[in-house]
Amino acid sequence: MQFLKLLFWCLMAFLAAVFTFGNWTNVSIQLFGGLVAEVNLPLLLLTTFLLGFVPTLVYQHWMRYRLRQRLTAAERSLETERALAAARAGEPVAPGTIVPVTPPPPAAIPTAVPPGVA
Repeated sequence: MQFLKLLFWCLMAFLAAVFTFGNWTNVSIQLFGGLVAEVNLPLLLLTTFLLGFVPTLVYQHWMRYRLRQRLTAAERSLETERALAAARAGEPVAPGTIVPVTPPPPAAIPTAVPPGVA
């Protein structure tokens, strides 16, 4: 499988090189204040690709980091709940076992009794 991945990336690099050599022309870009920049077309395409790709990549890594932090916090709280349930039941719990945590029964809700009704 590693060989196929390497072959794919070599093929992509070859296609990028063929594209670069086939389109090595200057492109005029009108800048502010009447300035004109002459840029090679492959460099311009690479720059625009990176302007779109890098922020998306940074956002994806940030979201993965946040989700990993949330998962770690959830696992920590689950282990705490398991330990509390085991302490209430008085029996030791091995890590990784599932202990059903039953909520306490709901308290009776006081209701107002109208005057004159016994």
